[in-house]
Amino acid sequence: MLLNIGFPTARFNQAVTNGTAGTAMMAILDEQKPEAVYFTGSHGGRGVILIVDVADPSKVPAFAEPWFLKFDATVDFQVVMSPAELGSADLAALGKKWG
Repeated sequence: MLLNIGFPTARFNQAVTNGTAGTAMMAILDEQKPEAVYFTGSHGGRGVILIVDVADPSKVPAFAEPWFLKFDATVDFQVVMSPAELGSADLAALGKKWG
């Protein structure tokens, strides 16, 4: 799953200014153990993209809530798959059935 997280500028500026941004962010990342992390811009502000394995949908709040509560962030979830996973989808059979 891809998590696209956007940080409100004022709230994140406050965390940077008081020195808690890095510590809080690293605590969340240590707990969530993402496969990949990319810091980037988000809608003209700060953001981070995480690649995480969410095998059980009931785990979604555990990935979203820390970002909501610590940073008042927006968190968008998007299902993604690797080339190997796409290869397992049997697109040819789906094409025959639905095409």
